[in-house]
Amino acid sequence: MLTTRDDVRLLGPDDRDAFLALTALDPVVNVFAAYRARVTNLDPRWLGGEIWGRFEDGELVAGCHMGANLVPVQCTPDDVGMFADRALSRIRSTATIVGPHDAVAAFWEVVSDRWSEPREARWHQPHLQLSDDPAVAPDLEVRVTQEADLAALYPACVAMYTEEVGVSPESAGGKDLYRARVRQLVSRGWSFARFDERGRVIFKAEVACATPYAAQVQGVYVHPDRRGEGLAVGGMAAVVALVRAEIAPTVSLYVNEWNVAARAAYARVGFAETTRLSTLMF
Repeated sequence: MLTTRDDVRLLGPDDRDAFLALTALDPVVNVFAAYRARVTNLDPRWLGGEIWGRFEDGELVAGCHMGANLVPVQCTPDDVGMFADRALSRIRSTATIVGPHDAVAAFWEVVSDRWSEPREARWHQPHLQLSDDPAVAPDLEVRVTQEADLAALYPACVAMYTEEVGVSPESAGGKDLYRARVRQLVSRGWSFARFDERGRVIFKAEVACATPYAAQVQGVYVHPDRRGEGLAVGGMAAVVALVRAEIAPTVSLYVNEWNVAARAAYARVGFAETTRLSTLMF
């Protein structure tokens, strides 16, 4: 219960250090929120949304990123209920709710009678991480992509996104924005791929966000013609080695519970489950 010493309010640049200290309580699970705080300085103009915080006796104890992605940070179910009230008072811009299972479930319990049903709910997604060398040899043909690779890389990114999310990233006029996002990841050195002799992408993955503590991998894809050959195992081992050498010491990702093949591949590389996340997509 809130007391007179509690406060829930919008965070801004002056709260940046306190918010980063909050994310550092679990720096791997909270990598997205920490990354957003670092690159935007908690300025709503750059966030494209808002970050709210709950304070106890002047200390920040919980937060919530509210934008296209709604992400609870170090929230108990009671904290999430307070942030859900804030979300209901705003014009809805949320396309995805993602975070630890208990927090997402508590949020949805509050807003479900006011928001439309998600088009897809993935309630139990293993969150995996690796802070050591991969357990298998990296595929030496996997490399950091370059600008010249975009013609081959972009169709693979579209195919992966469409297969994973169920909607093309180019729908509703999103082609230019998505192409810019792929180009941005390439320019940062956050895109990795292996190409075959025909120039096709047969394995790829990207870093979605990163801090000095961790990097979160997304977009893992093997060309349909080459699945079942073990490319994901060596490919992900290469990604882990490259990321840990150049970006962050811990590599994380989350995977659909039903994706048995992917989970087996990640386990062979050395990833271990640390918690369960949930994702609701609208």
